[in-house]
Amino acid sequence: MNEQISDPRPLLDVGNTLPRQHPCENFALPSPPRPSDRKRMGPRPCPVCYVPVEEAIARMPHIPSPSPVLWNLTYVHEENPVRTEPFGGSEFGGYPSLKQRNDSFDVKESMNVHCGGRKPGIDSGFDIDDSDLLEMEQCRGVVVASAIFGNYDIIQQPKSISEDAKQNVCFYMFVDEETEAYMKNSGSLDDRKKVGLWRIIVVRNLPYVDARRNGKIPKLLLHRIFPNARFSIWIDGKLELVVDPYQILERFLWQKNATFAISRHYRRFDVFVEAEANKVAAKYDNASIDFQIDFYRSEGLTPYSEAKLPITSDVPEGCVIIREHIPITNLFTCLWFNEVDRFTSRDQLSFSTVRDKIMSKVDWSVSMFMDCERRNFVVQAYHRDVLEHMAPPTAVVVRIHPPPMLPRELPRKSLPLPTRKRGRDRRSGSRRHRSRLPAVNRDSSSTINM
Repeated sequence: MNEQISDPRPLLDVGNTLPRQHPCENFALPSPPRPSDRKRMGPRPCPVCYVPVEEAIARMPHIPSPSPVLWNLTYVHEENPVRTEPFGGSEFGGYPSLKQRNDSFDVKESMNVHCGGRKPGIDSGFDIDDSDLLEMEQCRGVVVASAIFGNYDIIQQPKSISEDAKQNVCFYMFVDEETEAYMKNSGSLDDRKKVGLWRIIVVRNLPYVDARRNGKIPKLLLHRIFPNARFSIWIDGKLELVVDPYQILERFLWQKNATFAISRHYRRFDVFVEAEANKVAAKYDNASIDFQIDFYRSEGLTPYSEAKLPITSDVPEGCVIIREHIPITNLFTCLWFNEVDRFTSRDQLSFSTVRDKIMSKVDWSVSMFMDCERRNFVVQAYHRDVLEHMAPPTAVVVRIHPPPMLPRELPRKSLPLPTRKRGRDRRSGSRRHRSRLPAVNRDSSSTINM
């Protein structure tokens, strides 16, 4: 259930500063809802206050947010990088040494860091056609991006998107050649390289065997793929966007004067607990997970405790990232990607290490909102392999038997009449066959617009 609240007062043109009283200021965040159905024990969405789309657009900051300390960020590029350490990442990542890694956390005014090698394009390890790159460079406002590699997910169409967003927001879906072939064979990809709102970008020469690790490139390096975009919303390929992008940005960035927002995990908030859960679920091989956690422990990683407040969690639900593209957020996602490249692809394990190292140097933080709020604006679908292995619904076969034929030798009027039930049996039989349908509350799932 969403609430849209309009402020009748005129907006103040004060750059990035909101009016003193925001329309959603008195909206109380609810506790995460408990499932009403015992058979469905997963998390649930909760109400979120959004302003109307027109007002959200009016509240977009006119100038970029300040980037603390860091003003100029460039990227290391070597034609033929050489691995100098046994766990120094990949060729695509440029094999940064441990010294280079440690130096990259020392935030300065001007920095040159590893961030996925050369700019995505031809012969980059993340090859995109020049015509597509030129088109993406024209995206100068808001971009919504997603990816499906290895034909792993079924493309989900955004819903409840305003005409303003359809005209001005860039919707891009990155796919590999396997996924492109499936789209062509199914007839879903048209001549304009579009599937509904999504503009499809085919990526070739992917650097990793693991499709999920390849997905981390657009997820964390959107600022390199869209160098002129101001804001971006990343959603995993299994998610369906159901709220307008302008409303999401206003709610989670502009309203809070934040530059990076991500939801926290609905259940786990400690990296050590998250690592064990990954091992139990066989998300990655146990030895690699243990090596990464032991490395972070040697650097000073400790279990989460209240001493970290106001930081509320060390574990994100990383399927959605909402950010402004400024040097400090670009640095954060570059260094986060470098950890994913060096260690396991489980980005939940490296998130807090990168965040805390940067926060120890500059006055900057990540806004972590509740997972039930995330579930308000995206709907999660099953991966393709899960759907294909689901048993089809069982068909219900109804057999109708004709009434017995009348004996030919007896005239109809001589047939014995059926005995009528009396007393208690009649009443119980009447109730047994009476249709008793529960009353339906048609407003139980409606959206409140105020």
